[in-house]
Amino acid sequence: MRGLGGFGDMARMMKMAQSQMKDLQKQMQELDERLKAHVVEGSAGGGMVKVRFNGLQEPLDVIIEPSVLTEDREFVQEMIMAAIRQGVKKSKEVAAEEKKKVLGGLNFPGIENLL
Repeated sequence: MRGLGGFGDMARMMKMAQSQMKDLQKQMQELDERLKAHVVEGSAGGGMVKVRFNGLQEPLDVIIEPSVLTEDREFVQEMIMAAIRQGVKKSKEVAAEEKKKVLGGLNFPGIENLL
């Protein structure tokens, strides 16, 4: 890039940035695979209702103790919702921690959406 002055340096820096972005994208894809395999559980009613999620906030399983089914319908619904909320919260916390590890000090709003 002789004769281009500072443009040669800029082109080199752009290539480096593109390479780093590709590496980061690969790490984020690997992270998604790990999060998909990571299971968390939300529960309510002392564990009588359990909902399992993976680290991508995808529901995996619902477990309801048979004795709960004799309860009032609204009570059962409230327990299910409480277990879902707890499970989603745990899943989001796991995802945030894992993304933080991958992204390190990068703190651009929405960066994980770009990858």
